[in-house]
Amino acid sequence: MLTGRQLGALVFLTLMWGLNWPMMKFSLRELTPLYFRAVTMTGGALMLFSFYAARGVPMRLGLRQAGQVAALALPNILGWHLFSILGVRELASGRAAILGFTMPIWTVLITVALFGERLSRRMLVSVICAAGAVGLLVMEELSALAGRPLGIVWMQIAAFSWALGTVLMRRTTSPLPTEALTVWMMLLGSVTFWSIAAAVEPWPAWQFSAPMWWSLVWGATINYGFAQIIWFGMARQLPPSASAFSIMAVPLVGTASATFIVGEVPHWQDWAAAVLIMAAIASALLPRRTRAGSTSARGAAQ
Repeated sequence: MLTGRQLGALVFLTLMWGLNWPMMKFSLRELTPLYFRAVTMTGGALMLFSFYAARGVPMRLGLRQAGQVAALALPNILGWHLFSILGVRELASGRAAILGFTMPIWTVLITVALFGERLSRRMLVSVICAAGAVGLLVMEELSALAGRPLGIVWMQIAAFSWALGTVLMRRTTSPLPTEALTVWMMLLGSVTFWSIAAAVEPWPAWQFSAPMWWSLVWGATINYGFAQIIWFGMARQLPPSASAFSIMAVPLVGTASATFIVGEVPHWQDWAAAVLIMAAIASALLPRRTRAGSTSARGAAQ
């Protein structure tokens, strides 16, 4: 049973994750994608490093762990954050959020393909629902004059990368605490994004509107900062079902809030796809009742 404080934090976390999708879309009006990632990730990583170091979390990175951090950062940071921002640039932000949260289904498929897990009936239902959601949005994008089907490809590569990274994180033997491991992956990712951006994008003028500056502050302090702090603080205390409900609600929040933040009007396909993704995540992650009345679940976190 969740306490009132835990429930409030979970709702706040879900809102932050959901609102971040249209906030990213808003930011891309004045800043190129890779520089946006570089700026916000750097700010968030430095904030997290300072916070956890002050709380006594061991943050020292040895040479032996550096290679492991780099290998985990490749799918978790570079793959997810690079391709998701490219997807947001091409698609409506709510639509990108829906496609990004096919990640739990990709996680299931990866564990089946690479680690020999059995594909249960519940997992099959989740895969079918996710495929239906993607199919709806693909048809809508292909039929629209301004459709950007390439954005769907970017988002599925991003979701696959996030899923692969999640599977590898669960199986890592790194002695670093999860908080320190995440911060070092973000720091390495920040350096990578600055390097790639400098090579392929023009240097920004840094003369942004006031709302744009606020959007950058949001990305650094809320998405990469406070949201991560809340998640790590609750992840060890929450039951898996609570994590699943939080993940399920993010695409819905992203789709609904996009109207107010960037003026996007979702179509019926978006709402139908969001419902299908929620059903897919529920089938994959929510605990299953046993005859003894106990439950078990497998969760995934952003």
